[in-house]
Amino acid sequence: MQVLVIVGRIGRAHGIKGEIGMIVRTDDPDLRFADGAKLVTASNPPRTLTVQSSRWHSGRLLVKFAEVPDRTAAELLRNLEVQSEIDEDERPEDPDEYYDRELIGLKVRTATGEDAGEVIDVIHLPSQDLLEIRRPAGNAVLVPLVAELVPEIDLDAQYVTVADRPGLLDPDGAEVVPTDEA
Repeated sequence: MQVLVIVGRIGRAHGIKGEIGMIVRTDDPDLRFADGAKLVTASNPPRTLTVQSSRWHSGRLLVKFAEVPDRTAAELLRNLEVQSEIDEDERPEDPDEYYDRELIGLKVRTATGEDAGEVIDVIHLPSQDLLEIRRPAGNAVLVPLVAELVPEIDLDAQYVTVADRPGLLDPDGAEVVPTDEA
């Protein structure tokens, strides 16, 4: 069975011939954006785009889609996420990498084993990824997806462990640092 995974977000148009700067969201951009690759936009309705060519320019991936003839057409696609079809059982090569679909729905617990909620989304920011966690009380918190704060992800047992840090899972429990007011 095939599933869709997000591999990038369309950025600014580059030049007048329809090239697009791609914000890459995959560890294998040379495979996902190879000539002839079919990508699907995360739009309503979805649109299939065929990679005509791709190249690296000043540290940025530029992609030309066969269906995008010029700059005007490229600008209309700006900020759309693009997805690639993969086998449902496919895993990233790096054991510390995960697809969003693998993390969403996992139970969250603290290092002491206390139920802390459920992962409801993975948010990708330029600096780092965040887990959006719905707490048992119904509110949601964001936790940076870094080893210091999320030391364990067990896909087989269907849970992630989040560090017990003041204010991380309970913003009301954050430590207040006194400031010098003059």
